[in-house]
Amino acid sequence: MVELKTDTSIDAMHEAGQVVGRALTAVREAADVGVSLLELDEVARGVLREAGASSPFLGYRPSFAPTPFPAVICASVNEAIVHGIPDGYRLRDGDLVSVDFGAELGGWVGDSAISFIVGAPRAADVRLVETAERALAAGIAAAVVGNRIGDIAHAIGSVCRSAGYGIPDGFGGHGVGRRMHEDPPVPNEGRPRRGLPLRHGMVLAIEPMLIGGGTDGFHAAADGWTLRTDDGSRAAHAEHTVAITEAGPRILTARAQAHAA
Repeated sequence: MVELKTDTSIDAMHEAGQVVGRALTAVREAADVGVSLLELDEVARGVLREAGASSPFLGYRPSFAPTPFPAVICASVNEAIVHGIPDGYRLRDGDLVSVDFGAELGGWVGDSAISFIVGAPRAADVRLVETAERALAAGIAAAVVGNRIGDIAHAIGSVCRSAGYGIPDGFGGHGVGRRMHEDPPVPNEGRPRRGLPLRHGMVLAIEPMLIGGGTDGFHAAADGWTLRTDDGSRAAHAEHTVAITEAGPRILTARAQAHAA
């Protein structure tokens, strides 16, 4: 069942989204060669504490997971696509890092993700991250009243496929509101003019995931959480929480920094 949010609720979700934006900005600024993923998780925890917010990630355990998630960020490095568990790994020059983060404030959730390169970037990684951001922008542009879920999926998939990248099947965006994952699912590939009609008050987490090698294969790592590319190529992930409104898509997790997705 898809819950339509009131304008007042969307404003409250924007407040949660701003906590998300501040945390991702802080994590991106703290990320440097030699910094551990656990240290980045602590940076995000500090933003939550300062805002009086909580984490919808911490302790989350969906049906596929063998254990509850132990952190407030997902930190996925290089060939990890999503759901990476922060550990003592210290960032190296040239690492491609995707960070996914959520915050719950006043009973409402915001969810967003960025990908970035630590140290000296490789041209192929820059293109991959830029394409993820373009795919996200295309999906958001299609998130208008009168369109359908398939229009968002088609917009994202067209950008990814035209650039020669793979898309992990079965993982994509979702509704968001009182809970981190609500109806409807938002695939990263699909046919236009198909699926649920978009209405004022729907709030969606739109999140393209790209596999750099061009194939779609992936597998779960031994931790049962992290998804890794089968071909060992690098991956990128970008996400915003977006409200569908009569005035157009409203990004609730927008970040001030120009380098953010």
